[in-house]
Amino acid sequence: MMEYLDLVDEKGNPTGEIVSRNAAHREGLLHRTAHVWIVRECDGRTQILLQKRSMKKESFPGLFDTSSAGHIPSGSDPIESALRELLEELGIETTEEQLSFVGFFRIRYEKKFHGKLFRDNEVTWVYVYHEPVEIGSLSLQKDEVEEVQWFNLDDVAEEIQVSRERFCVPSQSLQLLKSFLKGENTL
Repeated sequence: MMEYLDLVDEKGNPTGEIVSRNAAHREGLLHRTAHVWIVRECDGRTQILLQKRSMKKESFPGLFDTSSAGHIPSGSDPIESALRELLEELGIETTEEQLSFVGFFRIRYEKKFHGKLFRDNEVTWVYVYHEPVEIGSLSLQKDEVEEVQWFNLDDVAEEIQVSRERFCVPSQSLQLLKSFLKGENTL
């Protein structure tokens, strides 16, 4: 099934042009994605749930990534996509009220995966999911997600500064999350 995306301006506003996901990544065209961080407190430390990307993924196969993430299809809103991705990838059915908007950031890179150049150029909306999550109760989308694990937020933030062997989480997204959590008293 062909997925179509809205091209957007630097602030993430749709321009009226629509392209296939393949064209967006082949040509490096600016489009939108939504990321959701699942967060908990454990033994006095903030932890994040990360998904290990399937080896079949077009980019960063086998690496740990944001809790849930995906493209925003043409005509959809960021929050709709965030809710859909949580359900599709992890089996978490939730509501808009259970997500907090953290902010947005830009991703831009070119890298080869599976011998093919992949150009990513995105405006990404970032949300936090506040509800308790038990890994054993999740329903993983096997063609997207191999497994999920809890990691200490600060450990991941430190490791990605020196190595990208295990994690492909965007550093800007982690910074947004950390800033948001510093001002939040609900965890």
